[in-house]
Amino acid sequence: MTRSLDRLIRPRSIAVFGGKEAGRVIEQCDKMGFAGEIWPVHPTKAEIHGRRCYRSVAELPQAPDASFVGVNRNLTIEIIRDLAARGAGGAVCYASGFREAVTELADGDDLQNALVAAAGDMPILGPNCYGFINMLDGALMWPDQHGMVRIERGVAVLTQSSNIACNISMQQRGLPLAYILTAGNQAQTGLCDLACAVLEDPRVTAVGLHIEGFDSIEALERLASRARELKKPVVTLKVGKSEQAQLATVSHTASLAGNDAVSSALLSRLGIGRVETLPELLETLKLLHLHGPLDSFDISSMSCSGGEASLMADAGVKRKVVYRALREEQRLPLRESLGQMVTIANPLDYHTFVWGNREKQTEAFTAMMRGGYALNLIVLDFPRLDRCDASDWVTTCHAVIDASRAAGARAGIVASMGENLPEETALMLMENGVAPFYGIEEALAAAEAAATIGAIWEKPLPAPLLNVAAADGEPITLTEHEAKEALAAFGLPVPEGRVAETAGQAADAADALGYPVVLKGLGVAHKTEAGAVKLNLQTREAVLEAASAMAGVASGYLVEKMVGRPVAEVIVGAMRDPVAGPVLTVGAGGILVELLEDSAILTLPTDETAIRAAICGLKVAKLLQGYRGGPPGDVDALVAAVASAASYVVSNASIVDELDINPIMVLAKGDGVVAADALIRLRK
Repeated sequence: MTRSLDRLIRPRSIAVFGGKEAGRVIEQCDKMGFAGEIWPVHPTKAEIHGRRCYRSVAELPQAPDASFVGVNRNLTIEIIRDLAARGAGGAVCYASGFREAVTELADGDDLQNALVAAAGDMPILGPNCYGFINMLDGALMWPDQHGMVRIERGVAVLTQSSNIACNISMQQRGLPLAYILTAGNQAQTGLCDLACAVLEDPRVTAVGLHIEGFDSIEALERLASRARELKKPVVTLKVGKSEQAQLATVSHTASLAGNDAVSSALLSRLGIGRVETLPELLETLKLLHLHGPLDSFDISSMSCSGGEASLMADAGVKRKVVYRALREEQRLPLRESLGQMVTIANPLDYHTFVWGNREKQTEAFTAMMRGGYALNLIVLDFPRLDRCDASDWVTTCHAVIDASRAAGARAGIVASMGENLPEETALMLMENGVAPFYGIEEALAAAEAAATIGAIWEKPLPAPLLNVAAADGEPITLTEHEAKEALAAFGLPVPEGRVAETAGQAADAADALGYPVVLKGLGVAHKTEAGAVKLNLQTREAVLEAASAMAGVASGYLVEKMVGRPVAEVIVGAMRDPVAGPVLTVGAGGILVELLEDSAILTLPTDETAIRAAICGLKVAKLLQGYRGGPPGDVDALVAAVASAASYVVSNASIVDELDINPIMVLAKGDGVVAADALIRLRK
């Protein structure tokens, strides 16, 4: 087991190996005031940046806490082995040419395995890794420029990509960056392990992850649990939605990207926020740094323009945030401070009647902020400071600060265009507890992510994920009848049916069941396309005729009672995700599967509360509620049916390769549901 990362990421002594890159690490540490010892190691140089050079690990005064190894890949392995033997605290492996380059270098995989073996229980970052920046202690294992400053408290951002880390370090948004850490190939130490280590630093308030591939589900669960215990939220930018992004991820980091919809479900289950862009990640971290998770999705918006109010309202349409209506007790003070010409609403256009008047603006903002909103936003785009006078804009900022303090409320100032909020203003707002947001979309994304984390943290901790290895055998496909029998044993309602080998036996079965019936050909994968399913057969003769027509494609027959007309058809499926293991899908079924693309993912194990929430979030839920005078569907029975399918998958997790129940016929409320078709593939 790898030792603690504390010595590596918060070092008191640093060793650097190599030439140019090692020299840059020393430069950066000196520039940022690192107070510990720095020992250069070089085979020929006498000194680097005024410091004596040592010839080897053995010559060092003591085992270093952190080492930057900036030499070729083969020599890297030797140095790592020597550092581990000496009892060093950990190392950054800068060199590339390992597993990330296996398509170009045949020995890349072997070398990465050798590197991990050489490290033993000593923590290493990389290989193919820039290192990290610790601005709390001025410790920079970083061979390049950056845009960060020393701080006493802030957020940590972690990424596999060194270039993304460089870009984030250059942000001018007022975000206090305590750590930036890169993981490279994650050969031994993954992003989640690093995140857990920085969470333990009392000076860290929140963590942001730029994820190309999950390194370990167990580590992700540990991170989520510890974040909740410490009340330090984690938010992610998970890439890999597009096929191109997934290909780039594999070639760049040799990580498994996984299914994007499953990733969202997994992160949601664990109470880890998710955003779509780097700006959204940074804006969300600002909000979390100042205020932590939000206690609801209710927000307010104020601006001195109807156009800005409309932009805020429209941007909220696709978000979960809610512009909750004003409370009655807010209306009078707002009217008194803003006058009769202003329409009192949320979002609020407060016009320019109080513009430049700090006292009146404070009164209006305070009245709005006393409405119990989780976050109160004021839209404010600064003029160009090189050409204009921004005094009145500064006045508005101070009015927002005054109001947030008076109301004891969370507040943010939003520039509709990012370039219209000066960095010095953003820093001033952060110092005074007001979040400066660069962009309307980014502000609402931050609010949604923070509220989502808050909502999940209010729930009990979920059960550990169903992380069961798949059996090695070749998959076999059960017949429809076998699949239904297996699912019925777990409580799934299926039609009454019988199996027959001949057309005559099928007709006899239909007589026994009672008409109308459905006739299906066994051993046919796509029955409808092959003409191997006939519905609503009313007579023995119709069954005989249908069976004869299927004789050329079917190995036998399944005769079932015809199900009544459903309110809606739903699909329930299961697949084995390469990252999260077995997961369940529920969505619009029948012919609507591909047409609507209406589905939700449930990670396993699950419960009826989560199943009901997933169903209620579907587009087809409108049908289930009784659409345009139609009868409501039996949602309770549907929830129970999905729970039965989930129970089957959980109980057979190691052998279930694929499950497809399509459709589940949802009948009118009180009449139940029936699984009309089912497919199961098992690994025996």
